[in-house]
Amino acid sequence: MGVYLSRFRRPSTGEDITYLRFAFCGALGAFETQRALDAGIVRTVWLSADEVRASAARHRSPLVLRCMEDYLAGQRYPLSLIHTDPSVLHASAS
Repeated sequence: MGVYLSRFRRPSTGEDITYLRFAFCGALGAFETQRALDAGIVRTVWLSADEVRASAARHRSPLVLRCMEDYLAGQRYPLSLIHTDPSVLHASAS
């Protein structure tokens, strides 16, 4: 769907944070009840688009809303946009 970059300063610590997000869309598989959540995420919940918009102040990044809006607008790019050099999969001995 897209590649997104965001930067902000955490008010509590002054820490400078940069997010780089790659957003993909596809068919949803089965819910994995035993899968551990990422640090800082306390639960999963399904929301409507209006509910996501209304909760924007609680998002970890403004990219959450931007990705959803781009998806709803029909923004799509082919997976061929992403190229992985073989060196990523087969590290050379140095």
